[in-house]
Amino acid sequence: MNKKFLTLSATAIAAALALAGCTTGSSGSSATSSSSATTGNSMPGTDHGPGMMSSSAPAATGHNADVMFVRMMIPHHAQAVEMSDIMLKKQDIPAEVTALATKIKAAQGPEIEKMNGWLTSWNEPTMMPSGQAMGGGMEGMMGEEDLKKLDAAQGTEAAKLFLTQMIAHHEGAVKMARTESTDGTNPDAVQLSKDIVASQEAEIQEMKDLLATL
Repeated sequence: MNKKFLTLSATAIAAALALAGCTTGSSGSSATSSSSATTGNSMPGTDHGPGMMSSSAPAATGHNADVMFVRMMIPHHAQAVEMSDIMLKKQDIPAEVTALATKIKAAQGPEIEKMNGWLTSWNEPTMMPSGQAMGGGMEGMMGEEDLKKLDAAQGTEAAKLFLTQMIAHHEGAVKMARTESTDGTNPDAVQLSKDIVASQEAEIQEMKDLLATL
């Protein structure tokens, strides 16, 4: 396994640790940051359609849901990018699978940057103290052994494994995004959750169709 793969794995694990702080031990800090998050600062990195006003940080009542969604989705997206990078380094992969990996990386990389910007604008730490137990709720995440298998696989075997793993990964993201669509209050975070549902459900079907041809 190459050095870059190990680095990406470490990054995804470190990002996932941030979730633990949100789900297991941040009730006090959330209350404090909820107060500061209602100051009306616009969130960086958001796009608004015609007639839409620039939104402020999430209201106190939905702050925890929005922050939890972002903190979960950042490491989730990071792993999807990592899995895509693994595939893009391989030889003899079907062109359709390589194109899909490229599309996933191109879409989710910028979304990670956007969500990190939101946490900063909400006065929420992007990373929590290390050493805390992994929190629940990380739907569809691959384990270390899953990533090792993907890294070692070649050709058609690798393509099939990537599609199978990414279908499960996308299904987890869709489930988390639907929760944000219901429970979140920040307009930009809710819109992102809806975009994730729409785009990743379409990709799930695309991957199922590709898998049937291999």
